[in-house]
Amino acid sequence: MSKFRTLALSLAVVGTLSGCAGPNPRDPFEGYNRAVFNFNDKVDEYALKPTATAYKNVTPGFFQTGVSNFFGNLADVWTAANNLLQGKVGDGMSDLMRVAMNSTFGLLGVLDIASEAGLQKHKEDFGQTLGSWGVPSGPYLMLPLLGPSTVRDTAALPVDITADPWQYKDPVNVRNTGTVLRVVDQRAALLDASTLLEDAALDRYEFIRDGWMQRRNSQVYDGEDGPQDKQKKPDEEDEAPKQPQAIMPEPAETKPSL
Repeated sequence: MSKFRTLALSLAVVGTLSGCAGPNPRDPFEGYNRAVFNFNDKVDEYALKPTATAYKNVTPGFFQTGVSNFFGNLADVWTAANNLLQGKVGDGMSDLMRVAMNSTFGLLGVLDIASEAGLQKHKEDFGQTLGSWGVPSGPYLMLPLLGPSTVRDTAALPVDITADPWQYKDPVNVRNTGTVLRVVDQRAALLDASTLLEDAALDRYEFIRDGWMQRRNSQVYDGEDGPQDKQKKPDEEDEAPKQPQAIMPEPAETKPSL
């Protein structure tokens, strides 16, 4: 009798979960996105993650911090421009002051003197600027090697890459070496988060998608409710199945391709 009751309970749970699951209207290309996600996962498993792990284990902490600070200082230039384009003049001027301070007193950005001085670091890109101008995000997209995105952010990506000062560094071999170092350093910073994700998520694709879109919406609208959230009715929100809130790492300032 106990076996029958256990089986009945299991079937009830499966049925309930199946009833809650359905196509996500923000992810109409889920089949394609999952295929790209699996491809990215294999590239990460066999190439990027082992390299990042070795980098983290071999290089001293101050070197890793210096690399992150250096490329973060370059990213602050484009962040300042986007804040100004969004009409956030105070943040934009603060970002320019950060660049000036870190580039001079911080050894070209290797030392983050500006944060010690109380100048807050921001992260803005052209996708966020388009969102602030009212451009809708469009469907969710998983990009090969680059990861989660949307139609709007994908359209903005060429502008972000073109505006990256490192793209104009000469000679080319130094630029390419720096780009690889930048990607590896960014992946190393996410090692702990990816381990937590592997342990916590039943469907890693869905977990990453929902968490990323929630966080991205917060970034675009500076923590305020975006249009999609505002369109939800209170009774619809209450009836929706509860989802665990994903803790997603900070996105990279730019999305360089290997």
